[in-house]
Amino acid sequence: MDRRKELKLAYKLTPRPMGVYQMKNNINKKIFIGSSMNLPGSFNRNRFQLNARSHNNKMLQEDWNLYGSDAFTFDILETLKSEEIMEEDWRETISVMEDNWLAALQPYDEKGYNKLKIR
Repeated sequence: MDRRKELKLAYKLTPRPMGVYQMKNNINKKIFIGSSMNLPGSFNRNRFQLNARSHNNKMLQEDWNLYGSDAFTFDILETLKSEEIMEEDWRETISVMEDNWLAALQPYDEKGYNKLKIR
């Protein structure tokens, strides 16, 4: 196998970081909390949608348009170590992690861009 194919295969076999992330507006200090099975992919998707003015969170989109991309930072709050949990439990575990961060940070109304989950 040539070197390029080896690198491509190694990339495909490398697990992506999973966990909870925060997008923070450094001007008004509002935050958005989310979770993902692929944190780098989620950051890229959010940036792409915001730059394309097509993000589903309208308040976040409005502030992105107003303040620009340089006003925002993307941070990983907590990661899930894939070797510590069985594959079928990842989504549930990440959802619980996200709920814990939402409860701790309360990113609603004037503090953030999340909407309160009604269960």
